[in-house]
Amino acid sequence: MTQTGAPSGDASALRSTGRAKKGKRQVSLRPYLYLAPAAAFLALVFVYPFVEIVWTSLQVPSATGTPTFGTENYRYLLGDQVLRQAVVHNLILLLAVPIMTVLALLFSLILFDQIRGWKVYRTLIFTPYILAVPVVGTTFIYLYSTGGIVNEILRSVGVGFLAQDWLGNPKLVLPSIMSVIIYRELGFGVVLFLARMMSIPGELLEAAKLDGANWYRMHRHVTIPQLRPVIEFFVVVEIMTMLSWVFAYVYTMTGGGPGFASVIMEFYIWQNAFEFQSPAIASALAVLLLAVVSGLIFLQHRLRRRSENVDDV
Repeated sequence: MTQTGAPSGDASALRSTGRAKKGKRQVSLRPYLYLAPAAAFLALVFVYPFVEIVWTSLQVPSATGTPTFGTENYRYLLGDQVLRQAVVHNLILLLAVPIMTVLALLFSLILFDQIRGWKVYRTLIFTPYILAVPVVGTTFIYLYSTGGIVNEILRSVGVGFLAQDWLGNPKLVLPSIMSVIIYRELGFGVVLFLARMMSIPGELLEAAKLDGANWYRMHRHVTIPQLRPVIEFFVVVEIMTMLSWVFAYVYTMTGGGPGFASVIMEFYIWQNAFEFQSPAIASALAVLLLAVVSGLIFLQHRLRRRSENVDDV
């Protein structure tokens, strides 16, 4: 009797365990069910456009009216002279990144010393960053025009020979646009660096002062090393901005001109998509640009992870 009852007890235990495991599996699905609406929304907003733009970039018009599929659009881009100019122009705009970084670091160090009125100065520096790009760009059109304020100031101080058509000269249009980008983006770097400085333990700065460090040595050996992760983040973000977020400046201020002197990759995409009615070419370049920016995002993530590991050590 005892021997025949034992298997029955084991079977009951197995069934109970199976029901428990089944119940656990059902409970574990609940988080995914809660996330399903958000995941569906993200797929609709991001995944579907990505698939569609890749699909469009592979479509090649044919004489029959039915598009074929291939890599002809990408091969066309590699041989397009206008695109080469656009890429060069984006690379030239990258020169603004080190300039912005140095200026933002310098201004943040000065404001960190809490000079008289430093909060007002901080607000004035940051204000352009919260303004819309078309607003800033339109303002600088009036400043940089032939009869604008910049040229009038140069003439009034006796250096009228320096007056130029800043946005109409092919040699000066990119530096002029670069100056506007620096003017607007500088506030982001200043506030970012200043916020990190405010979190530095005061004991480190006091110890540096007690050791006889002057202003330069204290910031060179104490403050700036503490800013390294933030500086790396700012540099990567601004590189991505110069490659994929300057369309509004060019469109507002020059429209890609004079000629093709200020065409950048984003403007090239817009022209092919809307003016030239070539969505396949525009999609192909958009895919290439997305790949470059994704690589920069990956780089920024690796730099952040490396900085976190260094801090943990």
